[in-house]
Amino acid sequence: MRGAWLAVFLGAAVCAGGQDVVHGKEGITLPPPPVVAKQPVVDTYKTADGSEVQVTDEYRWLEDAKSPATRAYIADENTYTQKYLDQVKILPEVRTQLAALLKVDYVSTPVIRGTTYFFTKRLADENQGSIYMREGLHGEDIRLIDGTKMSADGNTSVNFQGISEDGSLLIYGVRVGGADEAEIHFFDVAARKDLADTLPSGRYSGVQLTPDKKGVYYSRYYPHEGSRVYFHKLGGGASDTMVLGRSYKGEKLGEIDYIGVRVTENGHYLVMSIERGVPAKRVDVLVEDLREPHPQLVPLVYGVEAQFRELIDGDAFYVDTDLNAPNHKIVKAEFGVKPELWKTVIPEDKDVLSEANIVAHKFYVLRLKDVKSELTIYTLSGKPAGKIDLPGIGGAGTLTGRPQDKEGFYEFDSFIRPPTIYHYDTATGKSDVFYQSKVPFDSDAYELKQVFYTSKDGTRVPMFIAGKKGLKRDGSERLLMTGYGGFQVSEMPDWNPEYAWWLEQGGWFALPNLRGGNEYGETWHKAGMFEKKQNVFDDWYAAAEYLDKEKYTSAEHFAIRGRSNGGLLMGASMTQRPDLWGAIWCGYPLLDMLRYQKFLVGRTWTTEYGSAENASDFSYIYKYSPYQHVVMGTKYPAIMFFTGDGDTRVDPMNARKMTSEMQAASVAPGGSDRPVLLHYSLKGGHSAGISQTQLVEDYADEMGFLWTETE
Repeated sequence: MRGAWLAVFLGAAVCAGGQDVVHGKEGITLPPPPVVAKQPVVDTYKTADGSEVQVTDEYRWLEDAKSPATRAYIADENTYTQKYLDQVKILPEVRTQLAALLKVDYVSTPVIRGTTYFFTKRLADENQGSIYMREGLHGEDIRLIDGTKMSADGNTSVNFQGISEDGSLLIYGVRVGGADEAEIHFFDVAARKDLADTLPSGRYSGVQLTPDKKGVYYSRYYPHEGSRVYFHKLGGGASDTMVLGRSYKGEKLGEIDYIGVRVTENGHYLVMSIERGVPAKRVDVLVEDLREPHPQLVPLVYGVEAQFRELIDGDAFYVDTDLNAPNHKIVKAEFGVKPELWKTVIPEDKDVLSEANIVAHKFYVLRLKDVKSELTIYTLSGKPAGKIDLPGIGGAGTLTGRPQDKEGFYEFDSFIRPPTIYHYDTATGKSDVFYQSKVPFDSDAYELKQVFYTSKDGTRVPMFIAGKKGLKRDGSERLLMTGYGGFQVSEMPDWNPEYAWWLEQGGWFALPNLRGGNEYGETWHKAGMFEKKQNVFDDWYAAAEYLDKEKYTSAEHFAIRGRSNGGLLMGASMTQRPDLWGAIWCGYPLLDMLRYQKFLVGRTWTTEYGSAENASDFSYIYKYSPYQHVVMGTKYPAIMFFTGDGDTRVDPMNARKMTSEMQAASVAPGGSDRPVLLHYSLKGGHSAGISQTQLVEDYADEMGFLWTETE
C-alpha cells in the first residue's frame, strides 16, 4: 500500500513542470511513461585511498524478477512499448522484408564420421532446425531429430552436441527459449530413437562419449559454485561419479572457473581445461590416460598465467598459447616440462593467430590481417604448406574436421554476402560449394570497405563500412553502427539479416573494431579492460565523429545498437555522449556495473571488468557505470532497452532499473521528451533458440524503432 501511494506521489512530481507528452518521430506521440516507485537503498563502497563513497540505488526493488510488483512493472512497460509500436507505420512492411531475409533454408557446417555427415538444417517455412544425416557428400538428407515438434509455440530448439566415432550414437541438447541451459539426450541412430538416459537442464561444457559408448564424461557449470566434471554410465541410473570437483592440488575450483572436457579422437585421453574467468586469465590443462585401469589426473600445464588451448593429433599434444606471445603461437607440449621450454612449431606473427585446427595431420591456421581473414596451412613440424584463398573482405572460420579426416569444411560471409559453406579436399586443395544460402539479397548492388581513424589517445582503429553503391555522403542518410569491444571477441564483418535490411533501405552500416577485442591480439584486448575500459568508449565516440566529419551521416540520423557487453557500450554512449546519436537499441545489457557480479554468472566476468567490491577497482568502475550516471533533465536520444526472462546470462535487472532511471530523466524538466522503451520478452534470452517467427517480430520491432527515430 505504501509503495502504491509513493508511486502516485512520484508520478505527480515528475509531471509537474516536466514533459506531458513524449514525442517520437513521424508523428508518434505517447503519454509519459509508467510511473515507477523509488525506494532508495544506500550502499557504501571503499576506495583505493581508504575513503568511502555512498551510492544510492532508487530501483533496487526491481532486482527481484519474481515479485508481484516487478511482474506488474514488466506488464506496464510492455503495454507502453506496444503503444509506441502500434504507431510505427513501416512496421508491417519491415516484418515482411525481414521475413524474406530470415526465413530461408539454413544448413550448419557438417561433422564427418567416415562417409556420413551430420548437420543441422532448417527449411524456410520452419521455425526451428532439425538434426540430419547424409550418406556420402551428395546423398539424401535424412532427418534424425525433428526440432519442429519440440513445443507448440516453436520456441524450443535442438542443438547438436556430439556423435560417436562410428556414427551410431548421437548426443543432442534441448533448449527452451533463449536460455543458456539445455537438457541432454542420447539418440540411437540405427534404431531412430532416444535412449532412456538424459542429463537435466544445465550449462554443459562438453559431453563426451567413452570409446566403448558405455558412458559419457561431462562438465556442468553451477552458478555461484563453479564447474564439476562427472562420469555418467549409460543405462546406469541417475547416480554419476564426480571426476573433478571443488579443488585440485589444494586449490579451490570456484565460481569463476569453467571446466571444459573432451575425449581425444583416438580414445586414449580425457582432457580437462580449467578456464579461470571469462576471458580466462589462466588456463590449466589436466589429462587422464583412459587406457590405465585406475587413471590419475596429470597436469599438462598448471598454475601458469596464460591461455592454452590443446590441439591433439594421436598421442601428440600441441598447444595454441599466448604465453610470451600476445598474438599467439603454437608449441609442442611435453608432460613434465615447463611450458616456457616447449618447442615452438608455429611462431608468433605480427598478425594475430585467431584459430587453429588439425585436419589430415596438418595445421589450418586462421590469422587476422588488419581484421581480414587469412587461412594458411602448415605441416606438424611448422613448415608452410599452402593456403586457402578466401573470396574477399569478410568473416571466415578455420577448417573444421579431425586429424584423421581427409576433408573438412569452412564458411565465409560478409555484411553483403550471405553465408557459404565450402567443402575442402585436403589431398587436392580444391574447394567446392557445399551449401550456399539462398537469401534474396543482391550482393553486387553493395560495397564493403575498411577505413582507419584516430581515437582520442592517438590509437589507429579500423572500421568496416557498407552501403549501396553510389549512396550519397552529405550527412542526410541514416547510418547504423554496432560494436562490442571486450572479452577478446574479434568483431568480423559477418552476415546479419538485420544489417542487410538496413542496407536495403538505403542506410549506411558501420562496425569499428574497438580495443578490448582480439583483432590485434592480447595487447589490443588488455588496452580495453579493467581500468582501461574507457578506451573502448573513446574508440567508439571517435568512430562516430569520423563518420559525421566524413558526411556519412549526422547525429539526428545516427542509430547505434549493441547487446551484452555491447549493451554496456550503449549504456556508456547514452550517459557520456548523448549528443552523438538519434536512437539507441540496448540489448541484454550490463548497466549496473557496481552490482553485476552478484547475479547469475556475472562473477566470472570480474577477470574482464574487475569488481566494485574491491577497493582497487571501485573508482574506475563507478566512473563509467551507466546506471549511476543518468542525469535528470538531460536531452537523451530515443532509446529501446531489450531483454527478457529467458536471459540466464546477463540479469535483466540491468535493463529494468536503467529503463526506470532513463524514463524519469527524459520526462523531467529540461529533458528530451524522446521515447524511452523497455521491450521485455517473456521467452527470449541471451542465446539462440527462439522461433523464426518470434525472431522476425523482435528484429522488426528493433529495426522499425531505429529507422523511425532517425528520420
